[in-house]
Parts: sequence; structure tokens; C-alpha cells
Amino acid sequence: MCETLAGVFKLLDLFRRSRTSSSPRRELTADWIVLGLGNPGPRYASTRHNVGYMAVDDLLAETGDLLEPVPGTKALAAQLRIGDQDVLVLRSTTYMNLSGEAVAPLAAGLGVPAERIIVIHDELDLPVGRVRVKLGGNENGHNGLKSCTSLLGTRDYLRVRIGISRPPKDIPVPDYVLGPLDPGAEMDAAIATAADAARQIIEHGLAKAQNDIHAR
Repeated sequence: MCETLAGVFKLLDLFRRSRTSSSPRRELTADWIVLGLGNPGPRYASTRHNVGYMAVDDLLAETGDLLEPVPGTKALAAQLRIGDQDVLVLRSTTYMNLSGEAVAPLAAGLGVPAERIIVIHDELDLPVGRVRVKLGGNENGHNGLKSCTSLLGTRDYLRVRIGISRPPKDIPVPDYVLGPLDPGAEMDAAIATAADAARQIIEHGLAKAQNDIHAR
């Protein structure tokens, strides 16, 4: 992590320059941050633990925006416009248990409060394919959420939870979440719903997003 906010702002300026080298200079801004949780690398790409990454890909697919490195940070980022809001969409480049290192410095540098940070992640306590949205709450043993909570200094950020269900009794949880995601229309729909949930929270607020997403 960057040790000072001055360091963070310098890194953000480098990122902004890399994106606008052939266009008028402008400051990188964000009203919201959306972070998809997962583990980097091809070994983990299709695992249950990486559905947050997949939802971020779905969110970006509509506009064709690409994630780019943010120099000196542990994140890949794309800046979107959703409704009338500037949204910084992130993937961590750390492993899951250090996910907070992707979001905390950027949130501090851009002045984005916890209640405007959306974390998309896998959820053992929901049936496969179910998507639920909430503000705050316990981490329920999820190491990515634990890291976010620790480095943000609060639990009061928004979560979009994608159900993967609990493993059979003979399979340890770590093996299960790092196992291959069952492909099919049900999970494809859940990932698309999770991306839509993030959009709806930003455009219409938490309560309205819950009413729509939880009715699906």
C-alpha cells in the first residue's frame, strides 16, 4: 500500500496521464468504486472464488472498456460513467486475502466514502445462482472481505453477494472455493445480475436495487 495520501495522488496522476496522453488532461475522479474480488492468474480464472472478477468483466462488457494497471498500486482499473456518476471499476492484483490493498489507497486518494464502495464477491451462505445486496455486516469467514474491512477501517461498505452454496461435508471450504465453477445458464445469469446490481445501486440507490434484485 502507499504510505501517504500524497503518494496515492501521484499514482493516480500517472494513471490519468497514461489514459489521456492524446487527449486534454483531466483529473481522474470517482464518485463510486466497484471492486470485484478474486485471485489473479489463469489457474484461478474459472473458480468459484472468482465470480467477483467475472461480474466486473460483465460490467465492462457493455461499454467495451478495458482494465488497466494503476502504477504503483495493487489494482487494475477502468473508469466508467454510470448514470451521472463517475465510477472506478477495480480488480485486485493481489490474492484474495489481501484484496483491501487494491481498494483502500484509491478510496482514500479519491475521497470515496465506504458507503459508495461496492464489493462483489462469492457467498457460501446463498444457494448457487442467488444474488443478494446489502450494506455492511459480518465477513462470515471470507478473507477478501476481512482484508477490505481491515484496510477500509469499517464494515459499512456495500456488498453484492453471488451465491455458490456450501460444499459437501467431505470437501474443505478452501478446496471448494478454489474449485472450478459449474458452468451453465444459472451462473451466467447470476453474474449478469450481480453486474446489474452494481449499476442499480449507483443509479437508483440501495433500497430500489434490493427490491429489484431480490425479486429475481
